[in-house]
Amino acid sequence: MAIAVRNLSKRFGNFQAIKDVSFEVPAGELVALLGPSGSGKSTILRIIAGLEGADSGEVELTGEDATYLSTQQRGVGFVFQHYALFRHMTIRQNIAFGLQVQKPRPSPKEIRARVDELLDLVQLMGHAERYPSQLSGGQRQRVALARALATRPKVLLLDEPFGALDAQVREELRTWLRRLHDEVHVTSLFVTHDQQEAFEVADQVVVLNKGKVEQMGPPQTLYERPSTPFVTQFLGSVNILRAETVLGMELGDEMPLPLDLNGPNEKSAVYVRPHDFDLSRTSNGRPAWSARIRKLIPLGPHVRLDLTLLDGTILNVQLPRERCLELELNPGDNIYVSPKDWKVFHETKGFVENYVI
Repeated sequence: MAIAVRNLSKRFGNFQAIKDVSFEVPAGELVALLGPSGSGKSTILRIIAGLEGADSGEVELTGEDATYLSTQQRGVGFVFQHYALFRHMTIRQNIAFGLQVQKPRPSPKEIRARVDELLDLVQLMGHAERYPSQLSGGQRQRVALARALATRPKVLLLDEPFGALDAQVREELRTWLRRLHDEVHVTSLFVTHDQQEAFEVADQVVVLNKGKVEQMGPPQTLYERPSTPFVTQFLGSVNILRAETVLGMELGDEMPLPLDLNGPNEKSAVYVRPHDFDLSRTSNGRPAWSARIRKLIPLGPHVRLDLTLLDGTILNVQLPRERCLELELNPGDNIYVSPKDWKVFHETKGFVENYVI
């Protein structure tokens, strides 16, 4: 493993930033640390880089115990959210800086060759003699990445690298970063609070909540098989229904959902994503709930519908635009709604089962 974090804990005063965090990053992979603000993402990254000390636990980098090594000895490249470029230096000088202070220091010829290689890699060769203030935010972040890669680090650490950029530039840089990673294959750990960003860029995702690891795995696995209610809710919109409500709904041809929850008194909840519903004008002899359309909101290729079930429960449903046109749906219409895929979580037992019709 290129990065191994074992039982890390860190407290700032009375605040427990991270508690007993463990995970591994395989060599050559790009892994995202994903979670809301205050979940411990940046603290973990800074401890791995040696910029913060842990209260307990270990950090291993490429098979070597790095827990007590200095930042310089760890051989990591670090990319900050706000670039941290030297404003008085040209782009070429910024990228060369790490090489010029390296021990042993490469020759001027070797430094120039490496900087030229990186300028070409980040597509900024024509901007080499400009200063950071003369570049766009996206270009400056590419310079920051080139500078972090200059010394050929063992691992690359990125702390919300696109957080200060606007949405369109972020999207472009996400694609660029993934392409760059596939070219250089440096093991990378990437901090973000943006689920879409993590899913587009990462090979694996570590989901953090309140300083603890909730789940780790490939993006699609986390989305389809979340192990906790938090992961389910954090990775996209979801409707949450009390099990008692679901079991009590014998609607549409009196065919309730085929749930096995050991009786309606179980403290369970049913989670259904908006796109995991289907709508029809008749129940078609399958499990379905009667509902009324409150609102339709066109969202390009999709339409969001707000529905109300007979007991007053509100559902958020997303359908392809073509399906809505086919059904000729309008606000105020009565309709049948059927969940196609749902997940059940128990209050104390955690994940119970995944159901698919």
